[in-house]
Amino acid sequence: MQIIKSNKTQFEYDIQALLKSFYPEWEPHMLAPDSEIRDRRILEGEPVMELYFGETEVTLKMLGGIPDSSQDNGLYTWYPKEMPGTPEYKNAFKRFFYVSLCKETGTTLPWGNLTGIRPTKIAMTMMEQGKSEEETADFLKEMHLVSEEKTALAIEIAGREQKILSTLHYENGYSLYVGIPFCPTTCLYCSFTSYPIGAWKKRVGDYLAALEKEIDATALLFQGKILDTVYIGGGTPTSLSAAELERLLKKLRDAFDFSTVQEFTVEAGRADSITEEKLKVLFENGVTRISVNPQTMKQETLDLIGRRHTVEQVKEAFHLARRAGFTNINMDIILGLPGETAADVRHTIEEIQALGPDALTVHSLAVKRASKLGRWIEENGATAYNNTEEIMEIAAKGAADMDMTPYYLYRQKNMSGNFENVGYSMRDKYGIYNILINEEKQTIAALGAGSITKGVFPDDRIERCENVKDVAQYIERIDEMIGRKRRLL
Repeated sequence: MQIIKSNKTQFEYDIQALLKSFYPEWEPHMLAPDSEIRDRRILEGEPVMELYFGETEVTLKMLGGIPDSSQDNGLYTWYPKEMPGTPEYKNAFKRFFYVSLCKETGTTLPWGNLTGIRPTKIAMTMMEQGKSEEETADFLKEMHLVSEEKTALAIEIAGREQKILSTLHYENGYSLYVGIPFCPTTCLYCSFTSYPIGAWKKRVGDYLAALEKEIDATALLFQGKILDTVYIGGGTPTSLSAAELERLLKKLRDAFDFSTVQEFTVEAGRADSITEEKLKVLFENGVTRISVNPQTMKQETLDLIGRRHTVEQVKEAFHLARRAGFTNINMDIILGLPGETAADVRHTIEEIQALGPDALTVHSLAVKRASKLGRWIEENGATAYNNTEEIMEIAAKGAADMDMTPYYLYRQKNMSGNFENVGYSMRDKYGIYNILINEEKQTIAALGAGSITKGVFPDDRIERCENVKDVAQYIERIDEMIGRKRRLL
């Protein structure tokens, strides 16, 4: 735990996020006079830096103990021209803090001082306001110090997203997410709402009954609206049996008008959950897009992260999906998995190219506190997982060689190498829902345990309501979950 001593509590999120980007092994905490601190480790900890907000200047002082620092006890000063409390002041502070860390470490970050998860949203918003690509690029590079390469990527994707979303109904339309919080096992890196299917087998019927109640109530709320996309995620939806999947899909099609649906996706995800019978159920009930996700094609890594299936099972699951009739199959991989090298990633890409999917989603490993990976790293060290520009380029080139282009992008906190997640796809095989969830252009009604409904309103308001994560609580409190949606929507 690293303490940042300050005379004021402000910009705490941005300070911590930038520090984690430069020092991924850190757990930074702000200590200020008006902080509500209950953790004794913070109160008794030795600060690694001091931050002082004065009337005419802001100073940042490094107090030593900083790994790989280029200056000992460096002192950095900023004389703000902006008015405190304004967005301009905050942006200028972030530039100062970021540049100071660059000088201290001798490194820069590909996304500059951006700490949010949706860099393409900035580019899309500016372009929708009539700004040219050049003006948008200048803003990203000058305001946020984004690299030339990432600036070009953000603008390319934003332009493509605009075209893909042009047929959707923003004001009179919506999309639907259905969460199935069960998996064969929990992966090392996972922080999603997920429960081992074996332990919950006897209560899956109760979960589906509660979900059906929420489906009926939500269908009434959106009566007369246009349903554009449907996405069933998790967990691993194909953890359900073929009969349970049939029950769920028929209920959805009975409750909602699917005649306008442009995309119906189901995360098949884990190879050890996919069978010919389940794929037949999905295809016959109108599912148009699925994901078969290897994450890696290195068996030792699969074993380490708890996937509990073989590389050969991934290949067989993919071939089963093709034989079932699916013409839009996505595959997910994760870069920066523990112990993986550039050679391992190159091997994974070659194996995927041999299969020939229609889309490839490339994730940079993000270390979540709620995952087992966080504890694994405490035991094995932060250097045990690594992502590099070379590794990202291997994946990007591999996608390009399959005639895929990048179509959506988002970032997460604590990402290996401070990179990004990118979706690549062949023409007309894009995952529309993936863009919607990131660009926040349309209301998404989310059903199931741990899901979050996002209301996008005509006055540009975005409001959310959450369902409880615990499956038993979701079943018992389903009427409360429905009530939350009614109040929001």
